[in-house]
Amino acid sequence: MNDLINKLENKKAKICVIGLGYVGLPLSILLSQKGYEVLGIDIDEKKINCINSGKSYIQHFDSKVVQECLKSGRISASYDFKRVRECNSIIICLPTPLNAYREPDLSYIIKTLDDICPHLVENQLLSLESTTYPGTTEEILRPKIEKQGFEIGKNFYLSYSPEREDPGNNQYNTSTIPKVVGGSTKNCLKVAISLYKNIINEVIPVSSTRAAEMTKLLENIHRAVNIGLMNEIKPLADRLGIDLYEVINAAATKPFGFVPYYPGPGLGGHCIPIDPFYLTWKAREFGMHTRFIELAGEINASMPAYVVNKVIEGLNNISKALKGSKLLVLGISYKKNVDDMRESPSVEIMQLLKDKGAAVDYSDKYFPEFPSMRKFSFYLKSIRITAEELNNYDLIILATDHDYFDYELIQNNSKMIIDTRGRFKPSENIIRA
Repeated sequence: MNDLINKLENKKAKICVIGLGYVGLPLSILLSQKGYEVLGIDIDEKKINCINSGKSYIQHFDSKVVQECLKSGRISASYDFKRVRECNSIIICLPTPLNAYREPDLSYIIKTLDDICPHLVENQLLSLESTTYPGTTEEILRPKIEKQGFEIGKNFYLSYSPEREDPGNNQYNTSTIPKVVGGSTKNCLKVAISLYKNIINEVIPVSSTRAAEMTKLLENIHRAVNIGLMNEIKPLADRLGIDLYEVINAAATKPFGFVPYYPGPGLGGHCIPIDPFYLTWKAREFGMHTRFIELAGEINASMPAYVVNKVIEGLNNISKALKGSKLLVLGISYKKNVDDMRESPSVEIMQLLKDKGAAVDYSDKYFPEFPSMRKFSFYLKSIRITAEELNNYDLIILATDHDYFDYELIQNNSKMIIDTRGRFKPSENIIRA
């Protein structure tokens, strides 16, 4: 153990990051910048080729950063899982979606473990960062590693440290967001801390991997429930003729006891729409029902349909029917200023409108062409926003409020706008949704 800790603290250790997406790439870059030799592994050859040629495939990550790490000789990428044997530490950053029944899908993690376990060696640290239910590290990872003959805490070390990436947030980055870490044993925790303290400004140790897993779920459940509360109040405020955004901003002036959350067209991204259901699933194992979480999920999932009803209302105001109308959706990523469409409510809104007979286009510079998705197929290209283009549409839907949009141009040249983000002040041609 002491030899591994010394290597990690002296940055003589080689680190393997498995999964080079929105979590794995920033982490790999940070490790490299802090002086570690990094091997990134992914099954996507496009990502491998991009990294090895010094290119970034994530919008908010400049290729120059990748090039600098590549030039230093401290980063490389591969799709060969056998190479984990070269590394002193392995960090897993893989997706953990839900299946069609809203049950945890750990297939990416399990498949990866099956691929790497035969190639693990003594005195390695394996840290899982993927969001999951409490007990995953001990119930899934630990038995597979122990089957290889290792003793956890003695000649192999296992930890869980949830990722806390927030793409598009310029205030915080990987190194400045405090890192929660839990170990399978006290020795495992010591080893994990010796890695993370060298790259993260503040490390928060907790008593177990279960506590660390629960911490990530609580963070996202907190957000999902509070956003759900605002989404429930939004239609009521609308009926009362009250601007909910004005009320939230006024309430936020209270210096204690209130945290502002804002309504929207639904939840998107890889965390908030998914993570709460990991805990509801685990709760059923103990015969318990997490009613707050499930209710918030129902409310948030209903918001795209609410937006569609507002579209119908807006078209009625200009004597148009939804069927046959020409609509433009602004922004298809799940949040502003990022190139990430996972679970985006914008796309669900587009599909609902299309199903009802509307002709739907979109505008989003982060997606020049509508990408291939499992649930949705739109053979479309992004529309360049001009006064002339805006006038071609019966109604505009602001679904994702990217900062680059010219909101004055949009307001002055649109017949009707459905604003799901509170970006515009209400007026005759603007309806909040």
